[in-house]
Amino acid sequence: MPKDSGSGPPPANDPAAATKATAPTKAPAGANAPAEPTAPTAPPGRPRRLAWLLGPALVAGVAYLDPGNVASNMTAGARFGYLLVWVVVLGNTMAWLIQYLSAKLGVVTGQSLAETLGRRFRSDTARRAYWLQAELVAMATDIAEVIGGAVAMWLLFGVPLPIGGLMTGAVSIALLLVQQRRGARSFEFVVITLLAVIALGFTYGVFAAPPDAAGVLGGLVPRFEGADSVLLAASILGATIMPHAIYAHSALARDRFAAGDAHPADRGAGIPRLLRATRWDVTIALAIAGTVNLAILLLAAANLAGVPGTDSLEGAYAALDTGLGAVVATLFAVGLLASGLASTAVGAYAGAEIMQGLLRVRVPLITRRLVTLAPAIAILAAGVDPTWALVLSQVVLSFGIPFALVPLVWLTARTDVLGRYRNRWWTTAAGALAAAFLVALNGVLLWLVLAG
Repeated sequence: MPKDSGSGPPPANDPAAATKATAPTKAPAGANAPAEPTAPTAPPGRPRRLAWLLGPALVAGVAYLDPGNVASNMTAGARFGYLLVWVVVLGNTMAWLIQYLSAKLGVVTGQSLAETLGRRFRSDTARRAYWLQAELVAMATDIAEVIGGAVAMWLLFGVPLPIGGLMTGAVSIALLLVQQRRGARSFEFVVITLLAVIALGFTYGVFAAPPDAAGVLGGLVPRFEGADSVLLAASILGATIMPHAIYAHSALARDRFAAGDAHPADRGAGIPRLLRATRWDVTIALAIAGTVNLAILLLAAANLAGVPGTDSLEGAYAALDTGLGAVVATLFAVGLLASGLASTAVGAYAGAEIMQGLLRVRVPLITRRLVTLAPAIAILAAGVDPTWALVLSQVVLSFGIPFALVPLVWLTARTDVLGRYRNRWWTTAAGALAAAFLVALNGVLLWLVLAG
């Protein structure tokens, strides 16, 4: 795992350096410059093991396994076989860097990305306009997650889609109440448990019906086959590198190491140790998310390619039931349900953070949840094809990526924001290249859509 902290954090096993890391430092000059971030002096006692510091990335990683991912990857595999394997791999690689930068911002500054941006806008009009696009992206995220949960409840229990959507929203409120009343650690435990269910549900089928190795290797070669494959590539990237996950991860890292949620010895461990834990956290989370996303595409490519109707979640479930048996199909539906329940809670958390940080207002939890829940319920009640709505929601998310990614790279490269923990030049260059690639892909997609 590459390390990146500007001039570099002191080695974790250097006592003198660790002491220096926890000493107070002066703030850089500049009107917007915060105090040089440092961890508080450690109280008596040894910090707990590194594993205890893991968690925020695993929660944020649920955003990479939401129903939008399932729909995009399943549709890509069913329609184009192994063609877009390279998109999943590329998206996961870029996601590692992006999520680490987001978490680093929260760990070092003690502020989320939305809070940091909100304090830097000089114009209220610009700040509110920025909030509006971020809020629309959050609503598109909610559409994907609620619809996915509703479809899963219909497949498993025959619950009507609008009722299933309401039930999914209700569970998300319950999970957020856990976060508010029991703290970040309890929220993480519940979401990570759902993450384990998601991983089992979506990977079992690949072991039951392994994909073609030659086809997988061929899919690693970057290429497209027509406008529809570009649309699906943008959808996969929008589902993989999600704007709300960028906003959420910085807030989760901030909350995880806040005074009320971290062990006293952990709070005094020093920023270098927290960043080291963050790198491990992001690596584990993205390894899980990338493996599951790839498994979904490979399952569809190996078993659903060319089968009529399998480019929808309902059709895929029926085809899996017919071709691979009830166990594989049921686990797929259970994974989809867990995905909807977990991801809608993380999405609502991100939406609340966006509103608080950019709009600078606190909206009651239930009110905020009902506002973002309404479009998804309306779509379900109108009878719109759920899978197509999921895929299009991911395209909307893809257009929102630059508005979160570009400021993230810019802020983490600044000395007046992160001090000596700012990005190294090659990290900033890699982030800029990722942003440029995503913007270019979205431009091509827009041109293809307008050209019919």
